[in-house]
Amino acid sequence: MQITVVGAGYVGLSNAALLATHNDVLLMDIDASKIDKVARGVSPIVDAELEQALSGADLRLEATTEPDRAYDSPQVVIIATPTNYDTVTNLFDTHSVESVIDQVVSRSPQAIVIIKSTIPVGFTEQMRQAHPGTTILFAPEFLREGHALRDNQYPSRIIVGDEGEAGALFASLMVEGALADDVPVLLMPSTEAEAVKLFANTYLALRVAYFNELDTYAAVRGLNSARIIEGVGLDPRIGQYYNNPSFGYGGYCLPKDTKQLLANYAQVPQDLISAVVAANTTRKDFIATDILARHPGVVGIYRLVMKSGSDNFRSSAIQGIMKRIKAKGIEVIVYEPALDAEDFFHSEVVRDLDAFKARADVIVSNRQAPELSDVADKVYTRDIYGRD
Repeated sequence: MQITVVGAGYVGLSNAALLATHNDVLLMDIDASKIDKVARGVSPIVDAELEQALSGADLRLEATTEPDRAYDSPQVVIIATPTNYDTVTNLFDTHSVESVIDQVVSRSPQAIVIIKSTIPVGFTEQMRQAHPGTTILFAPEFLREGHALRDNQYPSRIIVGDEGEAGALFASLMVEGALADDVPVLLMPSTEAEAVKLFANTYLALRVAYFNELDTYAAVRGLNSARIIEGVGLDPRIGQYYNNPSFGYGGYCLPKDTKQLLANYAQVPQDLISAVVAANTTRKDFIATDILARHPGVVGIYRLVMKSGSDNFRSSAIQGIMKRIKAKGIEVIVYEPALDAEDFFHSEVVRDLDAFKARADVIVSNRQAPELSDVADKVYTRDIYGRD
């Protein structure tokens, strides 16, 4: 099958690599540097499985920046373009998705359009009404940064927002590419599939916020967070997972998805979703205040990235901590190997780790790092388990 994937981020690149094991896939992105790397078999993002897959010769994958080539009679078009949260409209900015749909409709109206970008509840139905006769589906993704391809190869579930032949076809393509057996497949109306995505991510944010607030309580009361979390988690209904305290939920998905779900609750009674969104701000306020209580002259930010094995620091929680500390007039320096710049939001980027450790009075690290063991007395972290 001839498939075009639009967007070479985590979602688009991992879907392209998965589907290219059995299909002819053309990956398109407006970023020429990303496309050049893919064409050379190099992953533009840090992801061990993706790096290995792209460096091999087994994929039927090509890459382009040319829309004319990308939309030249594909059978399936997968849209994986960014949909950032717009704080003015309180909605995802879906212009990039709408633009791709317009181009597909004008050039290859027979193609099945699969939206993988995260979108507001009801968006797919709006697009169907705006483009009658075009087959448009939504299929949510549930990928971890740094393990995007693996999570497609061994998916927890495959959900497609269409109960007809087109939905079954796309689900079969994803099952065919997966390495796991007996993957749960759910076909449902598009609006319900959109809701699944937002509710799933908001539950994850809720769990992060819950254990962070437990940790805040323990810190203020002088209690041992680890022992409390272990005692709570041993209840099999709760479990010992996704319970490691942090500086707040961050990254590209959880902050914007929780806000979008809250916006979708307009005129629907709720208390909990608002609390999940507000809790993230409260946690960052506490962390910044706790750091400032050490009266540092210089605060060092060790890594902007959210997770180990990733180079992505979009909307990372530690940036919120950094901004709050800077607002108090404290000098902040940053150590981030993935950052190719001399400064980050007017804070100096220090490339030499030893120099960074020497200059900082307090080193703020969202997760424990062996590289900081020699200055453990300087390190501020709420990490208990040394894992994401």
